[in-house]
Amino acid sequence: MQEPPTPINPSTLHGPRFARPSPAPPKPKLKKLRLAFVILGLTALALVSTFFGMLMAVARDLPSLENQAEFEAAENSVLYADDCKEPDAKKCTRIARLTGNLNRILVSEGEISPNIKNAVIAIEDRRFYSHEGVDYTGIARALWQDILRQSAVQGGSTITQQFVKNALAAQGNRSVFQKLRESALAYHLERKWSKEKILTQYLNTVYFGNGAYGVEAAVRTYFGEGDEPEELEGAEDTAGVTYQTDPTLEPPPDPDQRESSRVTPAQAALLAGMIASPTMYDPVESPQAAGERRNLVLARMLEQEMITPGQYEEALRTPVPDEDEVDPPDADSDQPYFTSWMTEHLLDLYSPGVVFGGGLDVKTTLDPELQAAAEDAIAGRLAGVGPSASLVAIENKTGEVKAMVGGTDFDARPFNLATNGHRQPGSAFKPFILVRALADGIDPNSSWASMPKELPFRGANGRELFEVANYEDSYLGTASLWSATATSDNSVFAELGMKVKPRRVARMARRMGIRTELSTNPAMLLGGLEQGVTPLEMAYAYSTLANDGNRVSGTLAPNETGPVAIETVEGGPGPDKVNERTEKRVFPAKVGQVAKDMLELVVSSGTGEAAQVGDEVIWGKTGTTENYGDAWFVGSDDRLTVAVWVGYADKVQPMEYEYAGSPVAGGTYPAVIFSDFMSTWMELVEARGLDKDEEDGEGELVPTPDTYITPSPELEAEPVAPEEAVPAEPVAPEEPAPAEPVVPEPTQPPAPAEPAPVEPAPVPETSAPESGGGVTPEGAGE
Repeated sequence: MQEPPTPINPSTLHGPRFARPSPAPPKPKLKKLRLAFVILGLTALALVSTFFGMLMAVARDLPSLENQAEFEAAENSVLYADDCKEPDAKKCTRIARLTGNLNRILVSEGEISPNIKNAVIAIEDRRFYSHEGVDYTGIARALWQDILRQSAVQGGSTITQQFVKNALAAQGNRSVFQKLRESALAYHLERKWSKEKILTQYLNTVYFGNGAYGVEAAVRTYFGEGDEPEELEGAEDTAGVTYQTDPTLEPPPDPDQRESSRVTPAQAALLAGMIASPTMYDPVESPQAAGERRNLVLARMLEQEMITPGQYEEALRTPVPDEDEVDPPDADSDQPYFTSWMTEHLLDLYSPGVVFGGGLDVKTTLDPELQAAAEDAIAGRLAGVGPSASLVAIENKTGEVKAMVGGTDFDARPFNLATNGHRQPGSAFKPFILVRALADGIDPNSSWASMPKELPFRGANGRELFEVANYEDSYLGTASLWSATATSDNSVFAELGMKVKPRRVARMARRMGIRTELSTNPAMLLGGLEQGVTPLEMAYAYSTLANDGNRVSGTLAPNETGPVAIETVEGGPGPDKVNERTEKRVFPAKVGQVAKDMLELVVSSGTGEAAQVGDEVIWGKTGTTENYGDAWFVGSDDRLTVAVWVGYADKVQPMEYEYAGSPVAGGTYPAVIFSDFMSTWMELVEARGLDKDEEDGEGELVPTPDTYITPSPELEAEPVAPEEAVPAEPVAPEEPAPAEPVVPEPTQPPAPAEPAPVEPAPVPETSAPESGGGVTPEGAGE
């Protein structure tokens, strides 16, 4: 029988399961909405107030942005030597004043050629006459290009913004909201000043390199009186007008006019192209890059109908000014070559207005006594002889340039041989092969055939032969790397270089400090480069070897990968700057120690005997190019690395009789000048009471081992290909620092197999000649 259903007790309906929820209190939606509106209103009011407050603030700034106001407020920056121990730079010897206003000439709107205005607008801000201070289209385009290339490749700032940025930096009062403030000021400036006034004021604040601050100084520096250019139709300064050309209008020039009012399209395009980077597009240091940049500007001008096709073709045929035509403003400096190079470093840190008018106190790295010793060493050997010389001395433990001779007369020849003189290095390039080979584990005691050779390689035309011969067909027969290094044997080093591959040699040279783009054809192994190297970069690269594979630089060096010129900067916007040493290991220390042991033989019994300095341990390498067009000695002791170059500055001219009737090789004048300079340095070391055992270990060399170390396989990440194509191309980026190698049993380094052939010499300093000749372009080396 079915059980009857249980009756439902109404009271159970109020249990937990069936209880009816009590009504929730109403949410305060209205209160929150009111609060949100209040906050939003206050925020909007704050933003509006901030915006109008900023406009009022920048409006008050407008008068101080005028060129004349900046000109009157400018204060010269001063450069000091490194010859005092006090932290105050003013207690050191003053070596230069950066007198921007002394050489700066302000020009008015009607005194600048329409060619210059057109060129600058074409390359820097083609919508200059249509935007209102900020070019949103340009910013979007630049951002898109940066995204596509995954790097900052384009700028989106307008000419107005660039002017404001330069002007505010020159005053030294840029705030943390500088970007916003600059944009607001640019926007406001467009409503107060005409386009022509903005453009003129901008051109008066641009730095064009080689000491030229402002457009008038730039025209006088690069073109002097120059050619009489074509005038342009519509030359009156009217905002919003794109200047049109009319070659039939050629009124005679007014002698009272500024030089910047008489400029050809080719000249204007060169100057406009330099604005982005005065160093990269310097027609003296980089004529090819400067010419390509100028031609790009001309193409933009033609595209925007600012010049005619005929003017475009004529401008393309115009050569860029060379070093003899460029005449920088007079320098108020006791060391103008060093000053001109160091000023470029400052311009990497500050705007031109700050550098030339910001009243900076800069303590440089220059040692006045060493500088005098360098000048005396060169003058004592080459006065009245004919060739010129350049010398650079770098302190090993700091990477600081202590002496720099870039020429003998800056006023007559401002071209800096030390920093811009790209010349063929000859056999002075061989230590890069040596380091590469030792890092690959090649034994310096290994035997090599010293004989004429035809080395096969894969070139542009398929399989080719690299023919190698020694100087005067002098060969050792069988030689170890020790003796081949001492006698600078081309035959051995060419084969060695082909074994380790030219491209990898170039990469090692770059890691050590060579900044010039190196060709990678076989000829480069004997110093036959498509573009030569400078004494500054040779000294710096050898200093890496002096530091046993540590490349030393500093935080105030350009790109933090080069030699240092600045110790401290006081004054200017922001806090004072102090250089801090940086280091990067590029090859194992033991490899460097063995390489230096081998290069000691060059000085003790090889081609560089004239570089000896008493009992001091000196190592180095000579270099001589074909037909004696260039001669080098680069060497070091435990403190200084010094590069000396001798040759004719304006051309590659054989020096067959200048050494008292004998040829000028690396073991003659360069080695002798090195010896003279280092002898004075030894006297200074003693007079200053410097003891290498008391320099906190920083100035000491690690004791050279009696062994050769076989490097580990981790030294080089990339595999060595059996053959290598040879077209020139940029050197690959630096590779990670190698690991320390394993140390095998000691081996006594052998002496050279036989003495180098001795060249007749009428003076005592003559050294043994280097193995030489070669068949490489521009002189392959010894």
